[in-house]
Amino acid sequence: MGSQGQGLVLGCCLLLAFTCGLVLSHVPRDQREQQEQEEAQELLPPLDHDKRNEEKHGKYSPSQGGEPPASRCFRCCDPGTPVYQAIPAPQINITILKGEKGDRGDRGLQGKYGKTGSVGARGHMGPKGQKGSVGAPGDRCKNHYAAFSVGRKKPLHSSDYYQTVVFDTEFVNLYGHFNMFTGRFYCYVPGIYFFSLNVHTWNQKETYLHIMRNAEEVVILYAQVSDRSIMQSQSLMLQLQEQDEVWVRLFKGERENAIFSDEFDTYITFSGYLVKHASEP
Repeated sequence: MGSQGQGLVLGCCLLLAFTCGLVLSHVPRDQREQQEQEEAQELLPPLDHDKRNEEKHGKYSPSQGGEPPASRCFRCCDPGTPVYQAIPAPQINITILKGEKGDRGDRGLQGKYGKTGSVGARGHMGPKGQKGSVGAPGDRCKNHYAAFSVGRKKPLHSSDYYQTVVFDTEFVNLYGHFNMFTGRFYCYVPGIYFFSLNVHTWNQKETYLHIMRNAEEVVILYAQVSDRSIMQSQSLMLQLQEQDEVWVRLFKGERENAIFSDEFDTYITFSGYLVKHASEP
């Protein structure tokens, strides 16, 4: 090639070196250092894994004395790993951030009633209380009475119309409830009453009477025609209301009908009395 060929090769090498310098100048420093270390390790003979780690990381042993360099890295499993003091987390005083108390809210709606619980056990007997004051006097006890008993000493014969049997003898007439002029008992005390009627029949004549309540025929007293006269009676109990009337009526004269008596003896009697007042239980 001669001297000209060698000069041309040398110029190419210089141009190549200049170009590589420009390229390396644009590579970051960290990458360049890493590339240089890798190229150096490739030129060294191969080592064991542990030896390479020790050489790379510089394994620290406390027997070596002195503190490890601050720039070295340590593994958590290595003995004598330095303990770094934990930095406490900052605390915030909440009372500074707490605002003023707000106004009271409106009352909410009442909730549903719960289920009724079971009856609890009976409690202990409490102490005896003090004696109370005397109460006001009560009403006087009211007793209700009503009774009468009357008789007739005159005989009575039937006519063309009904007749009320009027009595002329008064045995008992409590509070005057039996009217001797009308022959009727007037009820002023409502309740249950007992009544009894006794007559003497007339021989050869019929006896036909009714005990009446107001205008109602309640019971009959009857005796057929007989050759001899006898005593005949009828009794009953009635539930009376106030102003009810009870009396005795002789049947009208469709057939001969009569009751016997005389002025010396009393053969006809009519009696009644209150058994139970309506207000009593």
